[in-house]
Amino acid sequence: MYGSGIAMGTVTLSTVDIVDAQSKYGFLGWNLWRQPIGFVVFLISSLAECERLPFDLPEAEEELVAGYQTEYSGIKFGLFYVASYLNLLISSLFVTVLYLGGSNISIPYLFISESFEITKAYGVFGTTIDIFITLAKTYLFLFLSITARWTLPRLRMDQLLNLGWKFLLPISLGNLLLTTSSQLFSL
Repeated sequence: MYGSGIAMGTVTLSTVDIVDAQSKYGFLGWNLWRQPIGFVVFLISSLAECERLPFDLPEAEEELVAGYQTEYSGIKFGLFYVASYLNLLISSLFVTVLYLGGSNISIPYLFISESFEITKAYGVFGTTIDIFITLAKTYLFLFLSITARWTLPRLRMDQLLNLGWKFLLPISLGNLLLTTSSQLFSL
């Protein structure tokens, strides 16, 4: 269990335990509602890590022909972009599991396993539905990151550094202090 080690001062960091802890209260139990500041910081940081717009600053296309892309052609070029989109997919999966309850549908009064009469004997169907729900939530964040690429202007290097060091870091450290102090005083 997720909360079994809290009394002893330790908390497990298993993704299964995180998803199970979010499924207790349904939609309102998602970590998105428990940690909205952490969610926003994690989402912005994952976009920056994937080098998606507005954070794609390895090289400017205006100054160089196409930067590092001129050295790749054919399959190397294709693998480079497949790796970029796989990075985006994995970060979207992390957002889904850590903040949106993973495979829990979390719609009140709608229980998928009871609707389709899925029991332990039909474990493959239940697993398939869980995978489908997780991928649907993941594709929501893929859509959001692609939409952000279409709509947001590119940041300059100094703006990105100001965002990271002067805005995101103090907010995340303040969120960490608030979370740890609330956990400490709730014991």
